[in-house]
Parts: sequence; structure tokens; C-alpha cells
Amino acid sequence: MLLGEASHGTYEFYRTRAAITQRLISEHGFDAVVIEGDWPETQRVNRFVRTQGADRTPEQALSGFQRFPTWMWRNTVVRDFVGWLRTTNATRKNDSKVGFYGMDLYSLAGSRQEVIRALTTLDPALAARTRTRYACLAAIDPSMQDTSVPAATGGPEACERNVTAVFDDVRRLTAERRRQAGAATEALFGLEQNARVVKNAVAYERTAMDMFSGASSWNVRDQHMFETVQAIRSHLGADARIVIWAHNSHLGDARATEMGRRGELNVGQLIRQRYGPAALLVGFTTHTGTVMAATEWGAPGRVMQVRPSLEGSYERLFHDTGIPNFLLDLSRGPQGLQQERLERAIGVQYLPASERSSHYFQTNLPRQFDMVLHFDTTRALQPLTPAPR
Repeated sequence: MLLGEASHGTYEFYRTRAAITQRLISEHGFDAVVIEGDWPETQRVNRFVRTQGADRTPEQALSGFQRFPTWMWRNTVVRDFVGWLRTTNATRKNDSKVGFYGMDLYSLAGSRQEVIRALTTLDPALAARTRTRYACLAAIDPSMQDTSVPAATGGPEACERNVTAVFDDVRRLTAERRRQAGAATEALFGLEQNARVVKNAVAYERTAMDMFSGASSWNVRDQHMFETVQAIRSHLGADARIVIWAHNSHLGDARATEMGRRGELNVGQLIRQRYGPAALLVGFTTHTGTVMAATEWGAPGRVMQVRPSLEGSYERLFHDTGIPNFLLDLSRGPQGLQQERLERAIGVQYLPASERSSHYFQTNLPRQFDMVLHFDTTRALQPLTPAPR
């Protein structure tokens, strides 16, 4: 079940997504929630909802989300959902507790640290080799400089070979430990996933920096997200049911949009191609209201007014129905929706002065999603740390 959002800062999107997920878990046996968040931070939340770890409150468990934009996961809706999930899991056996995972790849430094920390306990010799292989990461982020090992030699290609070798070694180690234990463990899976993040984050950084390669860093990122979802499903079992929370741009089928015509793919497309009708893609839209967003990358989030949707957009078409909020089943082929229209996408930045070029793209909505939830007037997400208006 893929539950999207047209912005990273709208209360109605988060609250409705959480409510749907609660019913999927309680009434339909869903096993995991996977978010557009980083792995180490979500592992802390995963331990909390499984009634493990040192955190005693949802606020403590979510405090690890320090990377911009903090409001995306440190907000009142996620706090309440995480608290509910812990209470729900408390009555379940360990093998039936619902997990909470992240599928993004922006945690290069944190995941590197977690790999070395885990290997130091499990296999000190491999930990020492890993430190040497990871020395090349300092070229990406000087904070990862490790003075205990020789400086790295070789270029980006050599670094990719090194981090791939670590991932391969970690997978062999975790496979062996699983055989010894007779079962999979969250700790071993977490180690393997952190090594995967490092490997794929290096590929992402190299692609992002090489403007002449013709490759898309977006594709590297979404392929990593899909690979992570597959790994989670394999870890939980072949029949595992998963809810995914991410932006519409990641969860709608890219082949229906202008980004697909540019050669970009996304999680929704890859999951549809792999699972067909066993996957349901749900988009969220709004006409106007307020949103929690920033005016530039890294700036503090604040409550911003969302301009009314543009003429020629799906959002304006939905507004003109006069129905404030509704669910539309696109699989029934509604007449008049088959022609391409504009669709709005607000990320962590909102730039009203360049609304058309910054926040709209062409799409065929019935091909992009199976269903859409429209909220005509929405309000800003409330972060745990209050933001200025």
C-alpha cells in the first residue's frame, strides 16, 4: 500500500495516512511501515515501537531526526502514530510486532558509523578492514576522516569498489550468523541495510556530482528505495504486507508523468512492475490552505500560505466540483480525467513566486495512481519544535 502526499508539510495528508495505516495494521494484518526517512533514525524508532531500546516516549524516539527538514518526521502526527504503534505491539509476540523502517539514502555518515560499530563487536578483523575501505568516504564528507587508517587512494570508481566489497562481506557475515541463530534478527538486518545505504549513497553522490554522465541521481535514489523495500519484505517474509509513506513524486507511477519522459523512474513504477495489482498507489492533493515548508534548503520551516491551484490542474478540477474532501477511485476510468493536466508537488521548499515552474508537472492521473484523496483546504503540519508563522 503506497500512501503519498503532495507536500512534506500538510497535516491532513499525514493524519489521514496514519489513520489508514492504523486500520491496515489492526484489521488487515500489515507488518511494516516504511517511510521516506533515513535508516539509522528509523531504526531507533523501530526499537521503540517494538518496546526495546532506551527511549521511553515517542518524542525521545523521534529526536534522532536532526537532518533538515526536521518537521517531516518530528511532528505531532508521527508522534501520536509511533505511540499508538508501541501500544499495539506491546500486546503482540516478537515475531508479529509491526516494524518501522526508513528507505532513503541520505545517512551516509551515520550508516558508516553504525556498520563499524556493529562489526567491532561481531567481527573485529572485518571491522578493521572496513575502516580502511571506508577511508575514501572522507572525499565526500570530511567529517568521516578516520586518522586511524591510511588515507584513501584512487578515485570515485575505487571507492565504489571498496564500499561494495564491504557490503558483500557484511552479507556473508549476516547470512552465517543467521544460520547459527536459526532465525533472522533485527540487529543483523540493520547492519546489512546500513552497509547497503553506504554502497548506494556513494553511487548517488558520484552521479549527482558528475553532470556529464547522463545518469540520473534521482534514479539511483529511487532504485535504492525500491531495493530497500524488497530487502524489508525478504526480511519479514514472503507474505509480508507493507505500507509506504512518501511524496507523490516517489509513489505515483513515473511512466504517467513528464519525469518519466525524461528517463526518470520511481518507487511507484518499480513496485507496480514487480507486484502488479498486489500494489495499490494512492495520491493526495489539495487546492489551497497552509503548509509547513522552507523558502530555501536548510532554512527554518515556517507556516506558509499555499496559493490556489492553477487553471488546467487536477487540483483546480477537483476544487471546481464543490466537494470539500473526497476519495476518487481512478481504476474505474472517470471520464474527463484521461487527458494530461498539471499536478502540484511541494517538497520541503515552497516557492510561490515561481509556482508554475517550481511546483507543477504534467501527468495523466488515472495512470499515475489507483486512487486519489483530495482535501480542498488544508493546514500546515505541526512540528514538535514550534515553527514561526
